Amino acid sequence: MSTPHPGSTPRTTRRTARTLLAGLLVGALTGALVGAVAGQSVAVADPQRVISREVVFTLNNHNDTDVPCLADGQVHTVAGRLVGPREEVLGHAGSTRINILVHDAGTGGWFWNLQGARRYDYAGQLARRGETSLVLDRLGFDASPLADGRATCLGAQATMLHQVVQHVKSGIYEYVERPGAAVPHGAQVVLHGQGVGAAVAQLEAAEFDDVDGLVVMGWSDAGASTDAITEAARQGVECLSDDYVPYGATPEDFVSLLFATAPGRVRRAALDQRNDTPCGDVTSLLGTVGALNLGTHAVEADVLVLQGGADVRHRHESADAQAGRYRSAESVTSRTFAKAGSALPLEKQAPKVRRTVLRWLDSTYVER
Repeated sequence: MSTPHPGSTPRTTRRTARTLLAGLLVGALTGALVGAVAGQSVAVADPQRVISREVVFTLNNHNDTDVPCLADGQVHTVAGRLVGPREEVLGHAGSTRINILVHDAGTGGWFWNLQGARRYDYAGQLARRGETSLVLDRLGFDASPLADGRATCLGAQATMLHQVVQHVKSGIYEYVERPGAAVPHGAQVVLHGQGVGAAVAQLEAAEFDDVDGLVVMGWSDAGASTDAITEAARQGVECLSDDYVPYGATPEDFVSLLFATAPGRVRRAALDQRNDTPCGDVTSLLGTVGALNLGTHAVEADVLVLQGGADVRHRHESADAQAGRYRSAESVTSRTFAKAGSALPLEKQAPKVRRTVLRWLDSTYVER
């Protein structure tokens, strides 16, 4: 049996000390991590706390924009769903930032909240980072039916979007299953649009000047490609004898116009939920492009322009050209994702798209 050197500490005592020290370090590190996560609870929500609730708006289908088109002027119910952290969706958090997501021709609210493919659920993934979104079904699509597709137009769609913005700010809308319950109010409202939905969102921001931010995906006022113009003309001809027409003459055309890198399961899901387009939207597209070419400079909100490098509906470099049109905006940021098509939230680059949007939201709107 060895004898400890004078002044030394017995080996068992040293082991005990090291064990205690390691435990203290682990405890301190764990506490720090927990504290850091708790401190970021607004930015990174608990996935288990993310919920979705159906909501409805009572809107007047009339046109108050510079787009020369007519609508029926009747009151309609337009449906949507709130997706976000539980406390915010249920109205317990009071005022918050609400992102209003506006879909393209031929798609629907499902585009932003794709089920069965979590990686491509734009609204759901934003919710896991603390954002609350209102996913709309525009009038004439899915849960917002319209008997006559000629009874609305893109000017009316922008006017109804303006009404939605005002209702969200003042809390004048209802849960489908809990009418009369408190709903979240939008202290900040940011419009996100894709394709024709981006045109509608941009028209609303330009004409009504009541939103804090604008995210423009897959849209260009003056950069439409030959493929996009040809498809618009084809739809216009079909609308001479019908009130709803498909976007894309065939399923294959629909896919090729929207996607470049989306996986097969996402393309199949999109085809399964593909919607015909109201002919009032189709026939007012040219007038909307004209109004935007004259009015885009009036947008004063912060703007984020996102394009796909392989978007067949727009000419190359259209993102930078579009960004240059927002001469009155508080700030303008543009980003092109190489190899991606028009449907950015559903392409393989979707995680990068969301990170870009989240960084922009966090840097532009520090206070929630």
